[in-house]
Amino acid sequence: MAITKKAKLDIMNQISGDANNTGLIENQIAILSVDIKNITDHVKVAKTDYSSKRGLYQKVSKRRSLLQYLKNIDIERYRAIVKKLDLRS
Repeated sequence: MAITKKAKLDIMNQISGDANNTGLIENQIAILSVDIKNITDHVKVAKTDYSSKRGLYQKVSKRRSLLQYLKNIDIERYRAIVKKLDLRS
């Protein structure tokens, strides 16, 4: 299930406080995280939905790439977004 525009704006307001800056890395990571959670819940129910699994893998890969980039350019922002989204233990 796709994320609504209002949900995206709410996520961006929570993460960065700026709903207009969709290109901010933290906002992209947060939106991907919510999308990954939704698709994961769907894939658990529909085990043979291979196209959704492929989309899930692509989103996880994209989020991993963005996190790696953020880690390389600014470690403090990386740590803050990981802590805020509770991605790593």
